[in-house]
Amino acid sequence: MIPFNTPPVTGEETYYIQEALANGKLSGDGPFTKACQTWLEETFKTTKAYLTPSCTHALEMAAMLVEIEPGDEVIMPSYTFVSTANAFVLRGAQIVFVDIRPDTMNIDETKIEAAVTERTKAIVPVHYAGTACEMDTIMDIARRYNMYVIEDAAQGVMSTYKGRALGTIGDYGCFSFHDTKNYTSGEGGALLLNRSDKQEQAEIIREKGTNRSKFLRGQVDKYSWVDAGSSYLPAELNAAYLYAQFQHAEAINNDRLASWEMYAKELRPLEEDGLLELPKVPAACEHNAHMFFIKTAGIEERTALVEWLKEAGIATAFHYVPLHSSAAGRRFSRFHGTDRWTTRESERLLRLPMFYGLQQEQIEEITEQVRSFYK
Repeated sequence: MIPFNTPPVTGEETYYIQEALANGKLSGDGPFTKACQTWLEETFKTTKAYLTPSCTHALEMAAMLVEIEPGDEVIMPSYTFVSTANAFVLRGAQIVFVDIRPDTMNIDETKIEAAVTERTKAIVPVHYAGTACEMDTIMDIARRYNMYVIEDAAQGVMSTYKGRALGTIGDYGCFSFHDTKNYTSGEGGALLLNRSDKQEQAEIIREKGTNRSKFLRGQVDKYSWVDAGSSYLPAELNAAYLYAQFQHAEAINNDRLASWEMYAKELRPLEEDGLLELPKVPAACEHNAHMFFIKTAGIEERTALVEWLKEAGIATAFHYVPLHSSAAGRRFSRFHGTDRWTTRESERLLRLPMFYGLQQEQIEEITEQVRSFYK
């Protein structure tokens, strides 16, 4: 069986976990949490990074920092994970979905401005598969209408747009370190602050609404409840595991990119014959090989291919059911404009196995089975 995903292991995770145990500090903001945050800040040149228990929590923190209130509207693609919408629904916002681009599966930047109303508070671009949205256009719209931009870069760690790291272009960026991501702590995430004026508020929100961070720095003699907040600190064991991943970030990235390129080389003849489509990466973008997907003619062909590969011992996955078509989506959102591509393209997309350590022989077997199906 070739699995769809295997969480990355560098070989140093056990050592760092044992060190965390020896430190006697297992709750949040221990030495490994701080080391991971420093690595993120230095690597991606962001003002401040905070580890969180998940990307979901990072998005929730961002929604609080931009002060989303009932009646506000937030624009995003419908083709995304539910956390992207939930973070703002929890604050009382209405979600406004717009269509995606069929080439990248990202939000169509040309559809955003028409969806803006006097109640629009933020735009949430989702960098699907680690390929950047058209951020220049999105940032221009946000500036002209005085809106926030919160990047859902859950899949975008180590990807760039015109040389800038994803997650560092908008006001806030959100990373995921779930075990399906390029770098993992099992469950985990990070919030990147790309503006210094919100750092104190972020500390308070993350520390359950208290000024405990100031207390630990000796700036106040005791800490107390000062604002609304929640518990957004990850466990130190998770951070220790993640730190081992960060020490091998380039090696992991290069390994995945090599697998991605091999997939593309092996399957390009099928695309040239018009049998399937491969991922498209715009010239301004450097991706991180988060996933390799193909697009079939339609949902029936995709279903048949899934079964074909399953019979050959190869695990695959399709992805999101568009949120606007779900029961909660009908309650909490509206779709602005026409759903020309979102549903159609989501029904064609199939993800092939992709993980750190995927072997050349495995890719050869997978691509041979895909070719056999189309024969």
